[in-house]
Amino acid sequence: MKKIDGHLHLVRSISGLNGKGRLTPVGKGQAIWDNGVLIKLIPDGWGEDNFLAESALKVMEENEVEKAVLLQGSLNGYQNYYSYQTVKKYPDQFIAAFSVDPFAAEAMTIVKRHIEDLGFRALKFEISQGGGLHGYHYPFRLDNSPEIGRIFHFIADYPGFVITVDYGDYSQDSYQPEAIANLAVQYPQIDFVVCHLSFPNADHLNRLENALEQWQSLNNIYTDISAIQDIEGETELPFPRCQKDVSLAKDILGAKRIIWGTDSPWSATFNSYHNLYSWLESSKIFTETELADVMFNNADRIYFKPENVKAMKESVDPILKEV
Repeated sequence: MKKIDGHLHLVRSISGLNGKGRLTPVGKGQAIWDNGVLIKLIPDGWGEDNFLAESALKVMEENEVEKAVLLQGSLNGYQNYYSYQTVKKYPDQFIAAFSVDPFAAEAMTIVKRHIEDLGFRALKFEISQGGGLHGYHYPFRLDNSPEIGRIFHFIADYPGFVITVDYGDYSQDSYQPEAIANLAVQYPQIDFVVCHLSFPNADHLNRLENALEQWQSLNNIYTDISAIQDIEGETELPFPRCQKDVSLAKDILGAKRIIWGTDSPWSATFNSYHNLYSWLESSKIFTETELADVMFNNADRIYFKPENVKAMKESVDPILKEV
């Protein structure tokens, strides 16, 4: 079956930043936070201190994944320019989102450069308290922040733009499913993708149901199901807790609004890349037609819009014109 990994991270150089401080590579795919927490960030054989495009393409080829969406996050550190270089080099395999700290002094300069000069048509907000902006900023609202409002006002001039959001779980100040609903109404020309199925818990499906029902009537909201194995703490097939979560999402949103992804490389340290897709193929959640939408068609339709692909293909960095 054709597949697009709708949530993949490249790591040119580990430069993570969140509430635990800075992340420093120490070899063998491991890295250590300033607070002393050691993590395994990159699976064995994928890279010692990085996960480059060529390594990703090898993994994709071995698992018959045709294309991937490159997202940014505070765990690895923003890899904006390397993602841009990768899309320019492999335009038929990758599309990318960039990230920006909206509270940085040069935030709008960064946004304008990435959209106007580099041709990005997707922006990832990792605002989670556990791993993103809420870990090192005072609490803020996506739908009621002057700094973020300026960014949305600018993006509104680009129909078909994609905003991807990781807002963490319900226990965090960053958990804002209602903000996504509000923004989808205010910006109907933008597509919104919520990462990680809103951080589900199969023991508390009412919470997930509440979030999904807020989005049900808004056809410009989608969700990816990356890393839900990590979130549910499952490391053995057939991932029964994840099956409950995804079945509920299908019932409320329908198969055309669910995007498969892995959140690799980190998630592939908990479960093999193969198992991160094969569980869906062997489950009874989706029909064959629905599964084709989840595994390929939805990401292709949302992220790989022809006009968005063209914008990145035709862009020329005025600073480094040889790229």
